[in-house]
Amino acid sequence: MLVKDAVCVVTGGANGIGRALAERFVAEGAAAVVIADIDATALDATATEIGAHAIATDVSDEASIQALIEATERDHGPIDLFVANAGIGGQSGGAEVPDEDWQQIWDINVMHHIWAARHLIPRWTERGSGYLVTTASAAGLLSNLGTAPYTVTKHAAVGFAEWLSITHHDAGIRVSTLCPQAVRTAMTASDDPAVANVVAHGMIEPSAVADTVIDALAEERFLILPHPEVADYVAHKSTNIESWLGSMRKLQRRFFG
Repeated sequence: MLVKDAVCVVTGGANGIGRALAERFVAEGAAAVVIADIDATALDATATEIGAHAIATDVSDEASIQALIEATERDHGPIDLFVANAGIGGQSGGAEVPDEDWQQIWDINVMHHIWAARHLIPRWTERGSGYLVTTASAAGLLSNLGTAPYTVTKHAAVGFAEWLSITHHDAGIRVSTLCPQAVRTAMTASDDPAVANVVAHGMIEPSAVADTVIDALAEERFLILPHPEVADYVAHKSTNIESWLGSMRKLQRRFFG
């Protein structure tokens, strides 16, 4: 897929990776770029700065996502590319994390993608084309030390994207999932040991992520890895899970004692 002349939507578009993607889509000559975010003030400022259109959206609410899709198609035409990028890091911890925190991260990191697909897939099936990119994480292919909610939801996000790709490919619908490690955003601006572990493996800029996404879209590649070394980690995990788990336990002891 080429972004030129496409109608594109990016959630979480006010800052970070979402902003970088939207800015790049504008530069590539998209017919319209709509950015969505819950932070209306930052959203409007970003839209003005990069030449995009702003629609305030709460991705933890299905009705808000449906309204985003309907408003975009009413004002700009059929959506060609939807990037479900908004996400949160969630709390550190595991089973002891309160249910309400598990639910919040589940709604934003997983249900957000499901609700977008629910309202886009029928439209795209009828048209015979459409492209969904979901922002997951290398944690969705591997694991993230210190935070079970983030790890679990990102695994679920990758799994849902895989299922969509298998199920709807023959209808002309394409799906990719973006799985970076550390990117210089608000989410990585933390002294949390779980974040420090990821940052230690190399920080890249959001613009570098956008470059990788543009290349992957042109190839219609399912797995988008801005950190290429992640492919080696996944290969190690799949061929020798015991060795991989041992390596992760060593990192756990290093960062958490």
